[in-house]
Amino acid sequence: MGWKEEYQSKLRTPEEAVKVIHSGDRIYTGTSSSIAYRLIEALYGRKDELENVVMCHGMMGQQLPIFTPEAKGHFSTVTYFAGAGDRLGIKSGQTTFTSFHLSQIEYWCREVAQPNVAFLEVSPPDKKGFMSYGAYGTSFHDYVRELADTVVLQVNPNAPYVYGRKNKIHISQADIVVEAESQSDTVPNLPLDEKLNILSKFIVDLIPDGAVIQLGLGGISNAVGFGLREKNDLGIHTEMFTDSMMELTRLGVITNKKKNFMPGKSVTSFALGTRELYNFIDHNQELYFAPYSFVNDPYTIGRNNNMISVNTAMAVDLYGQVAADCLGGKQQSAIGGQVDYVRGAQISKGGKSFIALTSTVTNKNGVSSRIVPAFPAGTAVTTSRADVQYVATEYGCVNLKALTMDDRARALISLAHPDYRDELAEGAKKLGLL
Repeated sequence: MGWKEEYQSKLRTPEEAVKVIHSGDRIYTGTSSSIAYRLIEALYGRKDELENVVMCHGMMGQQLPIFTPEAKGHFSTVTYFAGAGDRLGIKSGQTTFTSFHLSQIEYWCREVAQPNVAFLEVSPPDKKGFMSYGAYGTSFHDYVRELADTVVLQVNPNAPYVYGRKNKIHISQADIVVEAESQSDTVPNLPLDEKLNILSKFIVDLIPDGAVIQLGLGGISNAVGFGLREKNDLGIHTEMFTDSMMELTRLGVITNKKKNFMPGKSVTSFALGTRELYNFIDHNQELYFAPYSFVNDPYTIGRNNNMISVNTAMAVDLYGQVAADCLGGKQQSAIGGQVDYVRGAQISKGGKSFIALTSTVTNKNGVSSRIVPAFPAGTAVTTSRADVQYVATEYGCVNLKALTMDDRARALISLAHPDYRDELAEGAKKLGLL
């Protein structure tokens, strides 16, 4: 049997495909820009027939019925990165969360998720019967495939075909195939205000030509990315490929020519952004997608000379500790790859690690300082004070690494909004820092 005949023999409707699920099964359903939404929808249609089915996933952008109390007893979910859907599930008690570094994703799959069924979104097959894992799946979906007893593929014509390492699956490695067209979750590029532009310039000024870049999620990282237009011969080694990196590649700013490690390639694990970005990465041989276990390994990261890591935070305390994923008991995202890249950039010859945040935040409770004497109860430290290097706000950028605790407190107070500096100084005195 040729691969095309095998493909046809395994082809099912979504409703037929999910009949393989039994009560008590554990199913991996996808993450971020590669989620098998059509299969999840079909499975939920069997809700009243099933009990105690566990869905494992990450960063779901859609608030699905599985995250609501009506799914209780039939479905529960396990996540490693909280998106909008995951946060709804955590709030309703339907979702449990596990914290770890993305470089350790295989441990989560093996010890926490333990899927016996894999729902994997993939691209249409190539001429040899291989399907790409799409915008996100190269990060670890091949490992999920190895763990699962049953592999169900959601073939989506909108899923990009990417190149790299462990980036594809052959039809012979799947048990069931479903064809379902859908759009991957997208993240828009929000307008950049003056505060973000000022903040990003402090960081951009410290990035040399020929540097290798990693950017995290959020507007600040985007501001830094778009602020690099005047640089030359930048390289990419990043867990996430972004819209700003796409623009810099098109402008000829990113060439990867000066990279000493894997020159000529933009190395990444996944892409998350606009539909234009997904079109850009499709069949783009300048990009090299590889699993987190490789791309996020701090020692792999550190092999790049002049490695620059830029990540964001919700708050920084006067010791230099960073809260970036859970503040006051509310899980907002995950530790992700922040610490992997903070450490990897500092291993790098000439490397720098930046934590960037605006000095204040406005929410339903009004305006408050992001530089704080101490975090509120229930806050998890994402990056420890021993790991942090540069911290930047719109009031400056300071290297905390070599500073004593009292000098760190003074430096961080100087980065705070002027309206809060006296209050922070009093807080520092109560802590014995000043």
